[in-house]
Amino acid sequence: MVNNILSMLGLAKKAGRLEIGEEPVGAAARARDARLILLASDAADNTLRRAKHFAEAGACLLTQVPATKDELGSAVGRTSCAMLAITDIGFADAVAKKLAALDGANYGELSEKLSVKAARAAERKKEQKQHDKNLRRGRKRATK
Repeated sequence: MVNNILSMLGLAKKAGRLEIGEEPVGAAARARDARLILLASDAADNTLRRAKHFAEAGACLLTQVPATKDELGSAVGRTSCAMLAITDIGFADAVAKKLAALDGANYGELSEKLSVKAARAAERKKEQKQHDKNLRRGRKRATK
């Protein structure tokens, strides 16, 4: 099951929705682009402290995954990776669901929070699409 999570991270990297390493993760979090920050299970305490700070600054979620730095690194094309951030809500939700299926006690709450965030994002996207469609046709917004 961990291999499924690692392959999802590889797909996210190919799609350009993954920030790898401490500085890119920090930049994505400060820009409020990060949706989920993942830490390796064997990450150092100082790395964990910095990741918590990034998560607070960027208002995103943080979790440790059951994979080592070497396993995370090989999944994203590096020799080793202690910290990475997923910038797409869909990928973040999918990874959280896979983590919850692996260990519901530790990752269940994370999965629920990301599902709510993903539903809100989908609703905003739908409203924006309808708004753009109405602008092209010159219609005014209906009042409730």
